[in-house]
Amino acid sequence: MTVVENSLQAVEVLDVVDMDDKVIGQATRGEVHEKGLLHRAVHVFIFNSLGEIYIQRRSRLKDRYPLKLDSSAAGHVDSGETYEEAAGRELMEELGIMADLAIILKVQPCPETDDESVVLFEARSDQPPAPLPDEIYNGEFINPDKLSELMKSDPDDFVPAFILLWGLYLNRGSS
Repeated sequence: MTVVENSLQAVEVLDVVDMDDKVIGQATRGEVHEKGLLHRAVHVFIFNSLGEIYIQRRSRLKDRYPLKLDSSAAGHVDSGETYEEAAGRELMEELGIMADLAIILKVQPCPETDDESVVLFEARSDQPPAPLPDEIYNGEFINPDKLSELMKSDPDDFVPAFILLWGLYLNRGSS
């Protein structure tokens, strides 16, 4: 993680990007969100051998969307880090899982992604997740059809980016 040390705590430094995902500068995580600057993030969908997807309920400590349902793992891409590196790091930090990751799709920054250029990864694993309490309140594997039903019946219980990415994931390849 790229950090700047100050007297209180380490501060995340993120790359600021343009709509074409080209780096145009750096800013702290706080500045990026406060000023609505475009930046990078990853989401990972983990499926088990039964075809179920792991979903997490974000920690109450999160400053964005606390206690909302979200992708298996997600987070910012640190300054100088690749999307692939960030996805592997987030998967290990949040769930304690190492798995082969495949890029599924990329989304340009938009309101649903909180101005993040997002790359979605998919992985398969039967390793039991070990959620990090500071990041995740709880989580479970769920049937994809049930997940779609829950999103339709109670969209306010989900992080907007997760709803967007799930819809794109389900509709990929269809034109």
